[in-house]
Amino acid sequence: MTEDLSHLLTHLGEDRERGFDAVIPPIVQSGNFCYPTVAAMRDTVQHEFEKPLYSRGYNPTVAVVRQKLAALEKAEDALLFSSGSAAIAAAVISFVKAGDHIVCVHKPYSWTKKLLSELLARFGVETTFVDGTDAENYRKACKPNTTFFITESPNSLTFELQDLRAVASIAKERNIISLCDNSYNSPLFQNPIDFGIDLVAHSGTKYLNGHSDVVCGVLAGSQAHMRQVMSKEFMTLGAAPSPHDAWLLMRGLRTLELRVNRSADNAEKVAHFLEAHPKVKRVHWPFLESHPQYALAKKQMKRCGGLITIELDASDEAAVERFCDASKRFLIAVSWGGFESLQWPVCALKGPSGYYTDLPFTMVRLYIGIEEADLLIEDLDQALARM
Repeated sequence: MTEDLSHLLTHLGEDRERGFDAVIPPIVQSGNFCYPTVAAMRDTVQHEFEKPLYSRGYNPTVAVVRQKLAALEKAEDALLFSSGSAAIAAAVISFVKAGDHIVCVHKPYSWTKKLLSELLARFGVETTFVDGTDAENYRKACKPNTTFFITESPNSLTFELQDLRAVASIAKERNIISLCDNSYNSPLFQNPIDFGIDLVAHSGTKYLNGHSDVVCGVLAGSQAHMRQVMSKEFMTLGAAPSPHDAWLLMRGLRTLELRVNRSADNAEKVAHFLEAHPKVKRVHWPFLESHPQYALAKKQMKRCGGLITIELDASDEAAVERFCDASKRFLIAVSWGGFESLQWPVCALKGPSGYYTDLPFTMVRLYIGIEEADLLIEDLDQALARM
């Protein structure tokens, strides 16, 4: 761990003298704040981005976490939301208007796709989805009214990447705002701002919290952009996290480097095991040499996260279910990024839901947690034998 990262995760923003000299910053649970004079209140009303008036806007506990998250993403500032989908929605809505056009990577997170295809479409915002493996597709899709680019590199299911520097360059040529959902990598493995991307979003529920006990989202970028989002969409939509959730997220950040590196170490071993297994047709993981964008992944990402998707050599859904049900160490659950290993079979998405299911039933996404890698491999081996 570098000295700067160590300081960021354990000390940055924690003014302990103002918090009764507590080692761990206290939770400022108050939703409301008072002032000694009318003049003091008037000043706070004019500066709610950085002063407490009402906890839907600025809260002291949330502010500590904002500072840490901004530093992690090499941004000037950050906002904390009650979910990752809220962070992305607020960012997009802030920078587009009726009649605008958005270019988004093909196969984004399902609720990002719903935002674009269903909600914003009702208000005259058009979206073109492109194959982001070729950055020039963003340029080709541009129209005179294009105002926003969305990337998700890699996405969290099939792990296609975009060349972030190339996409950001196209955006800047045309004065287009660019956003990257960086949830898969965490700020430790990739920093989109380094490549010229304007806004970075996270599902803080995943690696940043890391304990599967908080749902939250993050948006990071320039202070000017964060002020714009907060003054309108953030305050209007009200998707603010509770102080307690912010405190839990700060707790999770303490061990961020330890957890994501352990998960990455384990994932590397599991991915190579699965790639060699006769009952696995294909393994999706960007740091395998068989991945079609391996070279870009190695260039753009410091390491590769703990999500792996496999396609089983199964003739029917019953075989996939036998594999999943036989596992003893992988919980069947959505989400990821915690300490525990998980499995999420596509065949579980039958019927009406908010999720898009145009994927093969043989596909199972695995999240590799921080357990012993050999035990996880042993469990996968016996589950595959029962398929």
